[in-house]
Amino acid sequence: ARRCLIDGFGVVLAGATVRGSAIVRHYIKGLERCAGSGANSTASVLGPERLRADAARAALANGASGHAMDFDDTQLSSSSDRVFGLLTHPTVPALAASLAVGERLDVPGRLFVEAFLTGFEVECKMAEAIDPDHYQRGFHSTGTIGTFAAAASAAKLMKLTPGQITHALGIAASTSSGIRVNFGSMTKPLHAGRAAENGIVAAELAARGFTAGDDPLDGEWGYFQVLGGGADVPRIVPALGQPFSIVSPGVSFKPYPCGSLGHPTMDAMLKLVTDHDVKADQIARIRVRAGSNILNPLRYRTAKTELEAKFCLPFMMASIALRRRAGIREFTDEFVSSTAVQALMARVDTIFDPQIEARGFDRMRSVVEVEATDGRTFTEASDERYRGGPEKPFTRTDLHEKFTDCASLVLPPDRIRRALELIESVETLKSIRELTQAMEA
Repeated sequence: ARRCLIDGFGVVLAGATVRGSAIVRHYIKGLERCAGSGANSTASVLGPERLRADAARAALANGASGHAMDFDDTQLSSSSDRVFGLLTHPTVPALAASLAVGERLDVPGRLFVEAFLTGFEVECKMAEAIDPDHYQRGFHSTGTIGTFAAAASAAKLMKLTPGQITHALGIAASTSSGIRVNFGSMTKPLHAGRAAENGIVAAELAARGFTAGDDPLDGEWGYFQVLGGGADVPRIVPALGQPFSIVSPGVSFKPYPCGSLGHPTMDAMLKLVTDHDVKADQIARIRVRAGSNILNPLRYRTAKTELEAKFCLPFMMASIALRRRAGIREFTDEFVSSTAVQALMARVDTIFDPQIEARGFDRMRSVVEVEATDGRTFTEASDERYRGGPEKPFTRTDLHEKFTDCASLVLPPDRIRRALELIESVETLKSIRELTQAMEA
């Protein structure tokens, strides 16, 4: 859990600095002013300014920030029918909900961790069980299934009864949403924020006696049938904690703040230009060959904004070629729109490869070919054992370095070190507020 929390808090802090997150905070400030005294402003909105709000709104802001850079972890799947072997982004909805409700109730660190793990496990087991058609039809599972994660985390902290939990899940089922057409826009991270917010609202309403259907998930008109095309329901409740998904198959951590599907290709490009010392001005053409499982989601032929760049293979290749990196300081509107980047993106071709397609969708396979201006050609196949994944996991040092890089956009070095110390010992904290106070602007 600590590894996911280190990564999760880091990406929340970094994501709070982007324009979409600032708009969400501005919206929340307006609501808080309308509410009056602020007596219910019991939860921290992390970011570059000090702001508090009620639990649901704080979860909205922190959840949206956590997914804003597309830098948060990804659930691994052991099922062969799951595209890319990846499922959802499990940490942010559960983290945002657990933090907001935990602060409001002033719970100790151990209870916060238990609530986080509860939501995390619910999201992962539901994502594993739901028919793959759910994602393939265009639903964004972080927004849809993440709502149930947040509801479960909130219900755990609020000590809801079994009957109230059923109603909370039913309410969550009717507020769960997120569609993939919004990838590459500010609305994609809003999916995670709304999931966290709606999950808390569902638990709060259920605690007050609000009702929903008795069979909200697997009934004839339940969530799985209507939105998911069905589900292998026995893989959920009996599988909870057997083992915990955070342990096996676990998660992958992102080395780049963009769609995971491009990461192996980016690593291949980095290896190619480094091994052969190819400079950007020596590149005549870049060709990326891949299957539809990569080319369709990474759908932007060229990027005009940093949000589009997160789903644009030509930008990913251009950034690596120009700077030998593609981090939080490259995924900016300024760099994406620069003359050098735009010119190099125009020299990148993405090509559907039927041979790669025929090998299946369980892995992220691609081949990068660089044609130099002097006529030489260099080729590099992506390594299916991608960085941050199960075969090349992040070390504790990797996670600390990523957290430090992310948090440096908001906090000074001494506060960053203190925040890391508290996250590493979070289960011993007498109050979760100790941690949020260390990360406040």
